[in-house]
Amino acid sequence: MTASSDKTETQWKEQLTPEQYNICRCGGTEPAFTGKYYNHHESGHYLCACCKTPLFSSEHKYDSGSGWPSYYQAVSETAISEHRDISHGMIRTEIRCQHCESHLGHVFPDGPAPTGLRYCVNSASLDFSPEQSK
Repeated sequence: MTASSDKTETQWKEQLTPEQYNICRCGGTEPAFTGKYYNHHESGHYLCACCKTPLFSSEHKYDSGSGWPSYYQAVSETAISEHRDISHGMIRTEIRCQHCESHLGHVFPDGPAPTGLRYCVNSASLDFSPEQSK
């Protein structure tokens, strides 16, 4: 594990809002259409709210109609890890930040070309870094 994931629960609770803690550290989900990034259209990168690792680019974001920010790919193959999730009577693939193991959401095989994937992510698990003007 990395130093970032070696934080105590107390340290995470001090760093994160209650909503972020519930989602990122406890695997919660925010209600659809309520997150600050689901209808967000600025150019830049979406970072892990816990460790600030770049996870997604605005170039790969699209409107899936699900009510959560959706991307058809991550910024790199090493940014996100996948885990089998059998909670709530479903079989899904959970996605986490590879660096700090923060819960982000789930990935589904119903996205657009070129990957056919839909990374469905909780806004509360993300921060945004706008593209710098040239």
